[in-house]
Amino acid sequence: MPGVTHDDAPLLADLMPWSVAPLRPGRAWPSAPDAACLKARWDALLKAEGPGREALFEPTRSRTLHSAVGQLPGRSGGTEKLARAVGPCPEPVRVLAAPFDEQWLIPDHRLIDTARPELWRVADEHQIFAVETAADPAGPALLATSLVPLLRPGPIRPLYRRPRGAEPNLAPGLLEHLHGRLGKRPTPVDVLAWTMAAVRPGPDGLAVPLTESPEHWSRGVELGRRMLWLMRRDGERPKLPGGRRPYVRAPLPARPLTLHYDPDEETLRLDEGRISPVPPEAWEFEAGGTRVLEQWFAARTTQGQPGTLTEIRPGTWPQAWTSELLELITVLALLAEVRSQREALTLGAPVTAADLRGAGVLPVPGAARRPASVLDHQEEGPEGQFALL
Repeated sequence: MPGVTHDDAPLLADLMPWSVAPLRPGRAWPSAPDAACLKARWDALLKAEGPGREALFEPTRSRTLHSAVGQLPGRSGGTEKLARAVGPCPEPVRVLAAPFDEQWLIPDHRLIDTARPELWRVADEHQIFAVETAADPAGPALLATSLVPLLRPGPIRPLYRRPRGAEPNLAPGLLEHLHGRLGKRPTPVDVLAWTMAAVRPGPDGLAVPLTESPEHWSRGVELGRRMLWLMRRDGERPKLPGGRRPYVRAPLPARPLTLHYDPDEETLRLDEGRISPVPPEAWEFEAGGTRVLEQWFAARTTQGQPGTLTEIRPGTWPQAWTSELLELITVLALLAEVRSQREALTLGAPVTAADLRGAGVLPVPGAARRPASVLDHQEEGPEGQFALL
């Protein structure tokens, strides 16, 4: 973007100061692309006894069958030690397991080494999580999701510090300062949308050039809101340019093993099954140095290790996966189109980090970098005991 140097663009870490480190699951079996197989894994764990249950659980230093931990905020998982646990599997929830890959997780604190409860406390229908990705010039620097993210390695920045969209996770005074410079007050979602469109790597981390030009601001927010819409899969199913949609042209096999792309026919082949049209931009779309479609397919076809709970997988390819794949192809193609528009985004009349320091917006107070106190109800602790508030 012309006219702005790395030195005078404020950092994302200052504009959205509260961040949470990625979750550390500790074991792979509590998450999967299919919810039914998670319930089967849970049942297999609880049917096993003694050393057999321990081996299936895959203990770590952080979690064993005898770990005493509280309930995951907002979830109904039990709190008795897993060594004597009984009962049905907690209802799996949707999570973002990898870039653009929505899977399922058993939301039980006893199964996750480091679950980051502060994220779960603010996860609701109003929340948007911005997730920093690995440095990769070919892929997006930020992902946005309404789901709790499991993917690594970058920090997670919730848009709101409290449930129900209360208290934006923005530098105190930023919205007021932008109001004065732009002549209109942006919403927290506007700021996140601008960030999605304008963010770029810098020597000290991700930088977010700002502007006081209403015209440039509106264009950037428009692009960013489209990115948010596509990444969060909100609302009406998107269509390719010209109203096209990918379709299944030849039935997918019950258990596809290979994935191949034919650029001449714009066709994705899953063994003898065929899906088209698949634009080259969708096939080539990368995140973290990996083709998204290849990673998505591998997560659903790689066999689990024999003798472990990951071996329990769907016996055949579920219809839901086909629907998800068709939508993912469209989303990636449209995001590739937005990426070229981002590269053409111009920025005039910059609002620099020095401007924000002069206005007292920066540096942000230390409290803005810490989670807000959101405990307005009791959370069940280990062995059914309630924590003292």
